[in-house]
Amino acid sequence: MKFTIDRETLIKPLQMISGVVERRQTLPILSNVLVSVTANKLSLIATDLEVQMSTHTDIQETIEGEVTLPARKFLDICRALPEEASIKITVDKKEKATIRSGKSRFTLSTLPASEFPKIETHQDVITFEIPQRALKHAIEHTQFAMAQQDVRYYLNGLLMEMAGQTLHFVATDGHRLALCDIEIDYNNKDNQQVIIPRKGVLELSRLLGDDDTSVKIALGNNFIQLKTDKMAFVSKLIDGRFPDYQNVVPVNSDKKVICNREVLRQALARVSILSNEKFRGVRLEFSTGLLHIHAHNPEQEEAEEEVPIDYDGPNLEMGFNVNYIQDALAACETEQVQLMLSDPNSCCLIHGVDEKLCRYVIMPMRL
Repeated sequence: MKFTIDRETLIKPLQMISGVVERRQTLPILSNVLVSVTANKLSLIATDLEVQMSTHTDIQETIEGEVTLPARKFLDICRALPEEASIKITVDKKEKATIRSGKSRFTLSTLPASEFPKIETHQDVITFEIPQRALKHAIEHTQFAMAQQDVRYYLNGLLMEMAGQTLHFVATDGHRLALCDIEIDYNNKDNQQVIIPRKGVLELSRLLGDDDTSVKIALGNNFIQLKTDKMAFVSKLIDGRFPDYQNVVPVNSDKKVICNREVLRQALARVSILSNEKFRGVRLEFSTGLLHIHAHNPEQEEAEEEVPIDYDGPNLEMGFNVNYIQDALAACETEQVQLMLSDPNSCCLIHGVDEKLCRYVIMPMRL
């Protein structure tokens, strides 16, 4: 195998796939990237057996072949070379890879391409397209509510549900829930749910562009695949049943509170300084036109804030984890936010005023 490529042309796809490669691997070959050269095209593939990322680039002066190279060392070498350098890579019969650029020369050990594992994607699938911007927006506005290493493994990921012409993205850790909807040009008559694992979700958030170019999505029985012109991403799915989130979203809340998002966010940030470091609880006292926020900790320290609100209902006092409210407010993009409440033991629904595509549900806590 032999090919020549510009540093800038190589380093971008290498950086793109490097996030998939784990530093500590049980299988040595999972620390490598599969490099394939066919018909003036360079393909790079990395996997950790849960997610797989591939990119391709047009190149010249090639001799076809494929091999796996140590991903981190390969990327570090390319980064260390001067900008606009030309890189020549050859693999000899002894299965050693030589990287040359100017007066620099590096020899890397390789592993056979035949041993490189790939996630199978050859099966019946549902396919549709969606703008990258819309998908990235939905993921970024829900992923923070995913659980981390929960024994309820199905919570350690993001639910994607196809219902008619709507895609629902839902994440929950059992104490809060984030929900975001996208309209798609595909009518799925049967509701279909898949749970994308946490690593796949975080990688997608990093890889997707903030523009309206389309990404093709293919759903199989045990995988999801996303393709653009330059890359293909595959993730295995979590085999589990996601909780019935529809029953969690409050629909009969009779108390509506409207306030300035940034004013409330800053007040919570100040009060949270003196909240209990373990439980992060704050007490919210709603009265006509005014929200009183109170926090204290085991050292008998206290913090209080008052925030003007649009509310004319009965007095109401509730306790919440301040981090959960702050995350929800950060995800809202409108100047004014709306809190829907009913009683001290019921969940709070938060969303932007006149913006209900993304909604956030937070369970109350006893203080």
